[in-house]
Amino acid sequence: MGLKMPNVYVSFYEKGITAIQRAQRGIIAMVFPVNNPNDNITTIYTVDDIPEAWTKYKKEQVELALKGYQTAPRKVLVMECQGEVTSTVPKSGGGTEEQVTEADFAPILKKLERIYFNWLVIPGIQDKFTEKIASWVKGMRTTKDTKVCAVLPNTAADQEGIVNFTNTTIKTKAKTFNTADYCARVAGIICGTPAIISCTYAPLPEVVEVEQYTAEEMDEKIGKGEFFFFDDGEKIKVARGVNSFVTTMQGKGEDFKKIKLIDLMDMIHYDIKKTAHDSYIGKYANSYDNAVFSLRRLTAICIHWKQRGFWNAGKISVMSMKRR
Repeated sequence: MGLKMPNVYVSFYEKGITAIQRAQRGIIAMVFPVNNPNDNITTIYTVDDIPEAWTKYKKEQVELALKGYQTAPRKVLVMECQGEVTSTVPKSGGGTEEQVTEADFAPILKKLERIYFNWLVIPGIQDKFTEKIASWVKGMRTTKDTKVCAVLPNTAADQEGIVNFTNTTIKTKAKTFNTADYCARVAGIICGTPAIISCTYAPLPEVVEVEQYTAEEMDEKIGKGEFFFFDDGEKIKVARGVNSFVTTMQGKGEDFKKIKLIDLMDMIHYDIKKTAHDSYIGKYANSYDNAVFSLRRLTAICIHWKQRGFWNAGKISVMSMKRR
């Protein structure tokens, strides 16, 4: 009987013992709204992979992401979508007029549903599109059961999958950035943070000036689910590694506001789901005995993760694994 389901146990175990290494670096999906977009996905591991032919802005944004924190992100998947286009069209009464075609995110969001990544960032995104992206992330995490996240500028989404970056002016040694143009840096920090620590107080050595806040103002901003940088008098640092989730409820308490915890839960969710698809569903009868067997193995691996320092007792519990 002990050899009944070795594949599931071995797969869970292997994922458990490699989880720390895999969680050291996340994957960023970076989308650029442009005129005449191509359908390619360019995978960037280091700055040496950045094509010379790219625009200065595109290179800059990828470089910001690759700065990371304790490590660089595992990789950056660079894509394009249709941006806003201003064109001259004929008027019905004669003459011409300027017509603006808004950015079309639908095709790229559909494409992203089939790609594995952890964090989405859209450099320079306009405010009028951020709610659309936040809604898509929420739908992916709930109705489609795919745990993706995004960094968005000034977007109080009140959900754990959205980081609401709110600094309005970020001055570096080279130039001054606005909120939307520095979200790639935030995504890089998060994806470069090992699973066993938080990005709270992560330093930004390239930044020389941001807005000044009092201690009370910083507490208020954190309470509102804002991710921001502050000046501690010596260096610019991340204030606290929080997402935009603020409305707690039974089963979703204060811990769901922490980026570290959500990243960890998302990783475990992916491991369980992938292992079940690859090694359980369709290969073993969906019986009570088999379900209990798998759940016991899964519980053992969760204990293994805990022993490796992934979470504190009581923070995460695995309730069930079922076929839908």
